[in-house]
Amino acid sequence: MFFHVQRMINEIVPDEPDPGAANALQEGLGGQFGEMRTMMQYLFQSFNFRGKAAKPFRDLLHGVGTEEISHVELIATTIARLTDGSPRYQGSPTELDEPAAGGETPLKNALSQGNIHHFLVGAQGALPVDAVANPWMGSYVYNSGNLVLDLLYNLMLESTGRLQKCRIYEMSSNKTLRSTVAYLIVRDHAHENAYAKALESLGVDWGKVLPIPKTRAERYPEVKTLLEQGLENKQYTFSLDHLSEAGKIFREASPSDDDKTLSTAQAPEGVPIEIADPRPEEFAPGLDPALLEQVQAVAERELAEADEPWRYGPTQQ
Repeated sequence: MFFHVQRMINEIVPDEPDPGAANALQEGLGGQFGEMRTMMQYLFQSFNFRGKAAKPFRDLLHGVGTEEISHVELIATTIARLTDGSPRYQGSPTELDEPAAGGETPLKNALSQGNIHHFLVGAQGALPVDAVANPWMGSYVYNSGNLVLDLLYNLMLESTGRLQKCRIYEMSSNKTLRSTVAYLIVRDHAHENAYAKALESLGVDWGKVLPIPKTRAERYPEVKTLLEQGLENKQYTFSLDHLSEAGKIFREASPSDDDKTLSTAQAPEGVPIEIADPRPEEFAPGLDPALLEQVQAVAERELAEADEPWRYGPTQQ
């Protein structure tokens, strides 16, 4: 059972639209080593898990997989921010033009910048595809049923994802892109630590192998700030009932830095979610006055219902 808190897991820093940067991020979302892959792989491994004695490993997989849902939300929203309003963008850091200003066609830049599907199919939003618009595939998911094999594969997946995000960071100075990519670089490091620690508990001696890759990512100012907060050494359980046993694994010395200590927490606080403005040139959301009245009525009803008391699990007698 999953619960959703309407807060983004990390702040997305505002900057100019950049459809090219958005397309680079598509690889980090729907590519072979992207966030959709990690989300589905870890959750399926936890759903299919066998062996009650090994429950801490199952809980670790489930916690990381649940966090990956929030990473899919974060990177998809970032892509939408980078494409949103980009028909107005004329390359100026201080001035934005209205779509179709001066007689130009509103979506003209879709033919020459980024991924045309962001405008043709997605209404200036993210898509479940890679950077060349290949659709995400379930065949990416690796779930052998063998714990050691799965953990090794997961560590490789996190390391490759981190490598690609470091490359994406180097592709653009856009603050919107970098705020998200920097956060994911550090959280990928945390997940490397999680799977490395799990393998370490099974007898693996990492020596000086980790982290992979050795990118010196701390030279990125956004990454340096997050590392100073120790974010690479904390893993979230997302366990509302506090039954997760992942803390039995994710503890003591970090496998990538003996001077650092690993710890678990239920969930990060997150930041408020903002809903994007309408885009008339995309007919999105495409609501006329009559439909807007119905939307308002539904919103008022849901707000009233949200004020009613509720509790987690069955009502106590």
